[in-house]
Amino acid sequence: MASTGVRLATTIVLASALILATPPKLIAQDYPNRIIRLIVPFPPGGPTDVIARIVANSTSPVLGQSIVVENRPGGAAGTVGTRVVVSADPDGYTLLLSIAGSLAIAPALYKLDYNPLKDLTPIAIVEQSPQILTVNPAMPSSLAEFIAYAKSNPGKINLASPGIGSLPHLLGEFLQLVSNIKLTHVPYRGAGPAITDLLAGQVQVMFNNPSVVLAHIESGKLRALGVSSDTRFAPLPNVATFIEQGYPRLSATEWLGLLAPAGTPEPIIKKLNAAVNKAMQSPEARASLQKLGVETKAVTPQEFKSFLTAETQKWGQVVAEAGVKGE
Repeated sequence: MASTGVRLATTIVLASALILATPPKLIAQDYPNRIIRLIVPFPPGGPTDVIARIVANSTSPVLGQSIVVENRPGGAAGTVGTRVVVSADPDGYTLLLSIAGSLAIAPALYKLDYNPLKDLTPIAIVEQSPQILTVNPAMPSSLAEFIAYAKSNPGKINLASPGIGSLPHLLGEFLQLVSNIKLTHVPYRGAGPAITDLLAGQVQVMFNNPSVVLAHIESGKLRALGVSSDTRFAPLPNVATFIEQGYPRLSATEWLGLLAPAGTPEPIIKKLNAAVNKAMQSPEARASLQKLGVETKAVTPQEFKSFLTAETQKWGQVVAEAGVKGE
């Protein structure tokens, strides 16, 4: 019996040594040889889910393997789906596609049992888009007039957001901080119901990404007061940036990143990065993203890691300054 245990232990040690001895190039050459799961920590049908399916459909042919989108909503800021990836085997077959709110803001708001900077490996930034400050047409028609109106009506204007800890929520808090106004935050469970109430005038102002509000702005049902990008947003050339209007601290972008569990071999990370960057530059993918008002962003894994670190520090500071509390 003892000899059987010794043989088993020896076999495990030898197998582990064989895996460790496998040259990195061979690991990348063999990958992927089965279906890849792409975890989206939000419900089907939302902006993240829609873009995830563009990523999966565009990247699958480049890798020569199927990529299946798996929605795992739940928890504050998508923590349920994120935890699935954090606890998955670091073999490149379980990946996460998520947003700034989950990865850079949540650590400052919630007591997480994981650290995105330590427990996930950045692969690629899939897209970036500005946030647009949008108001119901009954509100003033310029940012300066809106701020003046808000100052004379403290707490009477309702600020909608798709949820506590989302980027639109944090930008709304930041707007109040830098312009010395007081709004009443009304969090919703997603952008859809928030937009419905914004159109109806039950809430009056909201930050959100172009994929959610652009059509309503173009139709005149909503009005844009500013964009958070460093330069003007091409589909709305007449809308000034916050930088142009004297609020440089409101410069920010919503972004969508692809990540893997910490410990995923570097050759696999590099192979995924190259495949995603190539896929998202294809005419089909670019056209699909353009319809949503977002742009592709090709960066290296190291550039994404540095960006994620900076974003985490930035929004952690905003949470502290504005005194934002989690749910």
